[in-house]
Amino acid sequence: MLSHHDNELMCRVEGDAPMGKIMRSHWLPACLSEELPEVDGKPVRVRLLGENLVAFRDSEGRVGVIDEKCPHRKASMALGRNEECGLRCLYHGWKVDVEGNVTEMPSEPAGSTLTEKVKVKAYKTHEAAGFIWVYMGDQDKVPAFDAPVFQPTADTKISIAKAKIDCNWAQILEGAIDSAHSSTLHSTDMVPARKTQAEADDQLWYRPSTDRAPRLQVEETPFGFRYAAIRRPIKDAKTHDYVRTTLFIAPYTVQIPPNNRYNIAILHVPIDDTHTAFHFIAWGNRETTPDTETWRKFLALQIGVDLDASFNRFNTYANDYGQDRIIMKTGESFTGIRGIPNQDIAMWETMGPIADRSEDRLGASDLAIVQFRRQMVRAAKVVADGGPAIGATEPRIRHSELKSFEGIVSKGTEWRTLGRAPGEALLEQSEETPAQVEVAAS
Repeated sequence: MLSHHDNELMCRVEGDAPMGKIMRSHWLPACLSEELPEVDGKPVRVRLLGENLVAFRDSEGRVGVIDEKCPHRKASMALGRNEECGLRCLYHGWKVDVEGNVTEMPSEPAGSTLTEKVKVKAYKTHEAAGFIWVYMGDQDKVPAFDAPVFQPTADTKISIAKAKIDCNWAQILEGAIDSAHSSTLHSTDMVPARKTQAEADDQLWYRPSTDRAPRLQVEETPFGFRYAAIRRPIKDAKTHDYVRTTLFIAPYTVQIPPNNRYNIAILHVPIDDTHTAFHFIAWGNRETTPDTETWRKFLALQIGVDLDASFNRFNTYANDYGQDRIIMKTGESFTGIRGIPNQDIAMWETMGPIADRSEDRLGASDLAIVQFRRQMVRAAKVVADGGPAIGATEPRIRHSELKSFEGIVSKGTEWRTLGRAPGEALLEQSEETPAQVEVAAS
């Protein structure tokens, strides 16, 4: 359980909130590259950490992310004309470039020097891995962009599904590090099978275990933490374990275990205190990783079918998330809700805009969630006291080198050795590495 104060500390990101300062110390996904498909195209509204911004691709292909409000009289620049390397406000024609410079003021007298005195808030951007990334911290101290965990090589195939969720970022991320819920909530879509590893086809995910109560073990790391969910396999249960490791990469990324076709990562980017941009990502080699539309169809997050063009969902609390009680009765679906993420979304949103964690009753299966709460509350307090943000200090490991793991291994295998990035062995032995935590499920 968390106190009300610590819950607020972990969840709030707007203004000068410590958790918002942590987010501002990292590159954040502002929007998908596909949302800005052409030069001088339609600008896109972006809301991050409680700030209303607008993203646009200028005549030279550069991407700007600037304050949505025109500095003149605060009309929306999202409605402006995108032309000749700048956004032109419709009201009086003031034009702003990708760096926030006001380059034209046609409503001002010739010879006016006002353009030299006005600057629009603009954040540094970087385009990579299917996203427009933005750095919202000190613009004079912008760190080099580090390729995300889902882009280990330049030619990695990446497919991204996106949706806007009406609740706080932390309760969504907690769902991604909750291994126990998949055996119940996703039981129709993640089914036990007599296989040697996790597999996937176009309809289902398969796992070689019927064990619904995994034993969890956690290892804190400089990037966040890694945890293992250890289950009995269907075959050779006396001599082997089925191990799945998940990585929390602070402050907003989770890498869950792969299957035989592709890897998976989830990004939980705070729009504001009570709304989140959720990204479910498949990546891997080009032969077996699904293309974007196939991936979105599998997840029931297709634009025009499940979402509008701004990634708002058609199935919400108001219509019980499209739940079909008939297929629940027939056994076709445990939840009656289509798509793995949509099943999760129904759980997250019905907790409320910000879940009251002071009333939680946690068990052994919640070890990773306890670790996340402790670590991020501690991280927020460090920043509130003027210290550095979690994941933004040395020693650091390139995110693109991090790996999760899943597989059947002999009993007694040290799971912490499985799927480690190059250089992690040295960090593991460092005196500064936090102690390991272990809890066995009853």
